[in-house]
Amino acid sequence: MTESKIVLVTGASSGIGAAVATRLAAAGHHVVAGARRTDRLTDLAHSVEGTGGSIETRRLDVTDPADVRAFVDATVAAHGRVDVIVNNAGVMPLSRLDALLVEQWNWMIDVNVRGLLHGIAATLPHFQRQGAGHVITVASVGAHEVVPTAAVYSATKHAAWAITEGLRLESDPSIRVTTVSPGVVESELAQTITDPTASAAMRDYRAAAISPDAIAAAVAFAIAQPADVDVNEMIIRPARQR
Repeated sequence: MTESKIVLVTGASSGIGAAVATRLAAAGHHVVAGARRTDRLTDLAHSVEGTGGSIETRRLDVTDPADVRAFVDATVAAHGRVDVIVNNAGVMPLSRLDALLVEQWNWMIDVNVRGLLHGIAATLPHFQRQGAGHVITVASVGAHEVVPTAAVYSATKHAAWAITEGLRLESDPSIRVTTVSPGVVESELAQTITDPTASAAMRDYRAAAISPDAIAAAVAFAIAQPADVDVNEMIIRPARQR
């Protein structure tokens, strides 16, 4: 049986984050789920607890470094440690660059890049003190390719990949580091797209989406490996996505 761990999950109110929280709790881990939408977190907690899982929730804004520190530190104060952080929070308001949606560009940078850095900054001192820990970044196939309307989004996911790989190279071997890059997954991400061109393209692109539980299974696999095994990177796409 997998050793029970204290796992933080950001962006846990829907999609991949909710699937990760649900699967890890079912595997016997204690999940601390954070997101901005507290009503969704309440629903998630009821669902997980209804099947015997262990979960607590907290409103979390990953763009606020103090809020992320409080999220992590409160977990350590309550449980004595934190074992894993799943940096999942992300946004994807795609658009062509000539649409000049600068505020949306900045939003992606704030959530997808700064939010990841805030998660690392808040957990790394605890992992170093404990002599153990696991940082998991949910990136995207956008970290490995660029398509029209995705220039800024892909840039943020390239950055997420680079930051996470840099952390792996810099960290003591007792700290494991994993990047999971999903392809097209059933989620609410596309609902933030306001640009008509990007929205139309996304309807066709997402026709072959897979369940977010496929990504949750990959996260659970990485966590379940022995302490001397570090699953560095996984790319999970629908079989139909080429």
